[in-house]
Amino acid sequence: MTELTVNVSKTIKAPITKVFDAWLDPDTLAKFMLPMPGMENSQVKNEAHEGGLFTITMHVGTNKVPHTGKYIEIDRPKKLVFTWESPESIDGSIVTLNFTELNENQTKVELSHVKFIDEQRRSNHESGWENILNTLFQMFGSSQ
Repeated sequence: MTELTVNVSKTIKAPITKVFDAWLDPDTLAKFMLPMPGMENSQVKNEAHEGGLFTITMHVGTNKVPHTGKYIEIDRPKKLVFTWESPESIDGSIVTLNFTELNENQTKVELSHVKFIDEQRRSNHESGWENILNTLFQMFGSSQ
């Protein structure tokens, strides 16, 4: 097992609090937590507080793929850290989101995800997280 890492970022045309809150609101999260274009919305259940648990069930074709975790740090609106457990992850897999206000209507989201089984799964997650940030970007409108 190695310490493989994914780092992706995107500038979203929306205020920092709205972008941050999108990651904790289950209805909003279900709309953009889609690792591939054209997927059906995910099913999301969460307890949006430090120590709270979440379940995100992604619909991949006819399969339902569960992703679970625990919120480790919620520093609204600057930082969100949570564990990530899925059929493709290993123990100790952590996602960190940093939010930077560029101006009152632009927020940079920087996502880092550590610990993967192998390079192929790291690469798959990189594509997935990029699509998730692109979908969030489209939800709020374009900037760049």
